Amino acid sequence: MNERLLQFIWQFQYYQKQDCHTTSGEALYVDRPGMLNLHQGPDFSEAIIRIGTTIWAGNIELHIRSSDWFKHHHSSDANYGNIILHVVWEDDQPVYDRLGYALPTFELRSRISGIMLDRYREMMETLQQVPCHSFLPALQELGWMAWKERLAAERLERKSAHVLNLLKQSNHHWEEVCWWMLAANFGIRVNHVLFEMVAKSIPINTIAKHKNQLHQLEALLLGQANLLSGKYEEAYPIMLQKEYRFLKKKYGLHPVSKQPAFLRMRPAAFPTVRLAQLAILINGSSNLFSMLKESVHAEKAMELFMVTANDYWNDHYRFDEISTRQPKHLGKQMAENILINSVIPLLFAYGLYSKEEAYKERCIQWLYHLPAEQNRITLSWQNKGITHRSALDSQALIELTNQYCVNKRCLDCAVGNKILKNYV
Repeated sequence: MNERLLQFIWQFQYYQKQDCHTTSGEALYVDRPGMLNLHQGPDFSEAIIRIGTTIWAGNIELHIRSSDWFKHHHSSDANYGNIILHVVWEDDQPVYDRLGYALPTFELRSRISGIMLDRYREMMETLQQVPCHSFLPALQELGWMAWKERLAAERLERKSAHVLNLLKQSNHHWEEVCWWMLAANFGIRVNHVLFEMVAKSIPINTIAKHKNQLHQLEALLLGQANLLSGKYEEAYPIMLQKEYRFLKKKYGLHPVSKQPAFLRMRPAAFPTVRLAQLAILINGSSNLFSMLKESVHAEKAMELFMVTANDYWNDHYRFDEISTRQPKHLGKQMAENILINSVIPLLFAYGLYSKEEAYKERCIQWLYHLPAEQNRITLSWQNKGITHRSALDSQALIELTNQYCVNKRCLDCAVGNKILKNYV
């Protein structure tokens, strides 16, 4: 037994509730168990109980053993002056409040299902990534739908905190935040940090001055990413080198400290190709954040990202290395990835910041209409019988895995709650 499990049992009243008595023998009735307090102070507030014929309203404190009251120094803490009930797993010592009055105590040890405790222990001790894997699907389809919606919203709110932190860094410049986030997304997982560093190393005003000069944009991006430092034979990279040297000196730029990664990557995702596509995106659009805000439908927003690198890259993945001719389209799957991982969190954060619910609602609807992501996590859930039909589903399952399952937060999870409830 641990205090978090004890809180969970009390919060949802998962114990035998017939013929309850305090340890002093008085009849106990729980009208309202109270609200769980995750901050300093008693475990539950605003509880209503009846002891004998007297109704009490106030706070409830939980401990594994009643003697923990003294170990935690609650008897001298003013925050614990309105405790109406002390709920414990084991009553091993009488407890008194600051005024010397005995605290009514309720012992749960004999009232909790042993099978429920066994199931909880099994989930906590498993080596599987999903602790409840042997009990799935657990929830009915409607239950899964509601839980996925909640998880997707939690994921967007958590990502919004990162967006709003970027907003502070940019001195509240939404277009610059948009530029940073899109650039990072173009780098995918392997070069994500590098691309974000590159974006932050070039002020958006500088980018805006050269947005109509594609070669200068490429020179800025590739140069800052340490991709124009070689000795080249072809005219195109030599020209970009010259452009970059001029722009670097003009704006006092310094290449980022991180080196680009090429190993174990598909050639289509090489940083050279992705930066060339990013240059095309900047070249072909103006005030991207404003354009995204005005996009009512996901399909319209996606059109902005259906770009193709300039002709040099048709038969190149790297400078001075000829390859089979293949236009370097960004691709529908990558455009969807950008919408899911950058655009939607950005617009959701804007909705939070501006208190405009319409943007938040639009983001949820876009997730419903975008196809589900296919990755290691979603495949694992699919093999366990949990389907994912939309991007909202896949984002929810990613959040569930990374924020709940990996951290074994089964008591905070609708699935874990349902499993344990079955054995009360």
